[in-house]
Amino acid sequence: MPTLYADQLLALLARVSFRLGHFKLSSGATSDYYIDCRTTTLHAEGGRLSGHSVLQLLDEHRIQADAVGGLTLGADPIVSNVATASAWRALSHPGAPLLHGFLVRKAEKAHGTGRRIEGFCLPGARVVIVDDVCTTGASTIAAIQAAQEAGMIVAAVVCIVEREEANGRPAVEAAAKDAPFLSLFTANQVRAEHVRQLAAGA
Repeated sequence: MPTLYADQLLALLARVSFRLGHFKLSSGATSDYYIDCRTTTLHAEGGRLSGHSVLQLLDEHRIQADAVGGLTLGADPIVSNVATASAWRALSHPGAPLLHGFLVRKAEKAHGTGRRIEGFCLPGARVVIVDDVCTTGASTIAAIQAAQEAGMIVAAVVCIVEREEANGRPAVEAAAKDAPFLSLFTANQVRAEHVRQLAAGA
């Protein structure tokens, strides 16, 4: 996705979120690299870039939605930054749609309203599910299912980095049904940029 926002986001991800080594993943598998997107999405500039990059990706694919949401914790900063980016866009482009935010708890609250979804929740609304890294797709699928159970329509699924594991994308696509699954970057793209920065002494 050749945009200024995405190019800058890729450079930052490669510098602060990508590590080579020996790591155990949440799935139990091992890997020679690890991507901690939260060090970028919670970064002041990285948050801004992630919000605008996701918004541009949705625009490019003509995805129309009322809100953006995902499973806590990885989706939290992405949701906030995309919602804020849509508000900034509306200031310079009156009439541009706002994307409100919602967060999906891993379990329903045991007190108060007992809700699992916090923030925007309107049956029949079109929503975009976001996540930071997609490996097996488990956290993404949990958010998709929660949104569907609340009566919302999943218009698209977006992740910042797709690890391109064999079962990840197919599982997410099956859960999302007809909704497209989009990613800003693949893990190989982030790795390549990381190696380029090392070679350049960045």
